[in-house]
Amino acid sequence: MRVLGLMSGTSADGIDAVLVDFTGDPSKPKWKILNTCSYEYPSSIREKIIQVGQGLKIGSKDWFELAEEITELNAFAARTCDPDSTAEVVGCHGQTLFHRSVKKSKRGGSLQILLGPLLANLLDQIVIYDFRSKDIASGGHGAPLVALVDEALVGRLCGWRGVLNLGGIANLTIIPPKTGIDKTSECLGWDCGPANSLVDLAIQECTNSSLTFDKNGSLASLGIPKLEIIEKWLRDPFFHLEPPRSTGREQFGFQYLQKRKKELGDISKEDLISTLTTFTASIISQDLDNLFKLKKISLIELLVAGGGSRNLFLMKQLQKQCCGIHVRPIHEIGIPSQSREALVFATLSWWNFLGKKVNPKYITGANKSILYGVRVDP
Repeated sequence: MRVLGLMSGTSADGIDAVLVDFTGDPSKPKWKILNTCSYEYPSSIREKIIQVGQGLKIGSKDWFELAEEITELNAFAARTCDPDSTAEVVGCHGQTLFHRSVKKSKRGGSLQILLGPLLANLLDQIVIYDFRSKDIASGGHGAPLVALVDEALVGRLCGWRGVLNLGGIANLTIIPPKTGIDKTSECLGWDCGPANSLVDLAIQECTNSSLTFDKNGSLASLGIPKLEIIEKWLRDPFFHLEPPRSTGREQFGFQYLQKRKKELGDISKEDLISTLTTFTASIISQDLDNLFKLKKISLIELLVAGGGSRNLFLMKQLQKQCCGIHVRPIHEIGIPSQSREALVFATLSWWNFLGKKVNPKYITGANKSILYGVRVDP
């Protein structure tokens, strides 16, 4: 079955599309990527998405027009990736503008902006969207949903395997081994904290928005990270919450960056970017250390996806700090890094079409098995 997946993450840099052919057992499918494309948001749209996500108040007319424009851009990306409309189903995540994690008795929340019925009619295809609402209504965080699918797409090894996504926010999937005493263990997943969000914001500030990210980690590689400050930052209570755990730009955005910059004092932009980038790697390393302390789980491999996997400085920091783990980009096993999340939502959409429910207890914390997504016919 052919499925088109559309995804735009917390980096808000654009829309990734992937056309996939699925066959076989949904839990262990055979899949083949037929086409991929990435559509970069116009700078005005990206700016508005980030500003609204950071608390900018806009009127109802502006809300609607933003939703309409994002829907139309998703339709454009879909047609670019699948010009002959060969997909039987289109899965579209929409653009996250707000995320609230579960705290004690307070319910979580997550807002993805997309007009699903409009997209279905623009494409004249079945659309699956609104993937997080049911999870949150069932007591879950609604994130990270990628961890629900990684085992099916990536498979198991003879030891514990990790999949790390480095978008605006970093999230981890922990996949049990296929043999041995741990083979009956459950797949785990959680949001780690900031990946590119702080670095991207800092780059934009340093360059008056002439640059939006640190290409290849070139600026970070020229600086010296302030390791003693990073050690202090790692004591933030969020990084020591036991999963399920989720977060977003609301927590690790502009205000958080200003607080951390103040603590760093007057340093060069190279040292600032180097410190923030090293901080991301240190968060991941600490999470894996805590995983071993709490559950005696030690990874043999960590596959890295998302925009951060192209940051050479960040990848070197991960390899340096995650001792004894084979750290490598996910494209080495046949999944294009840029398309990994779009592939995940294509899979969830296929499962929705088939009526396959997923138990998210050890990932999002939701209290029942869920059929992810809402279907709308043209």
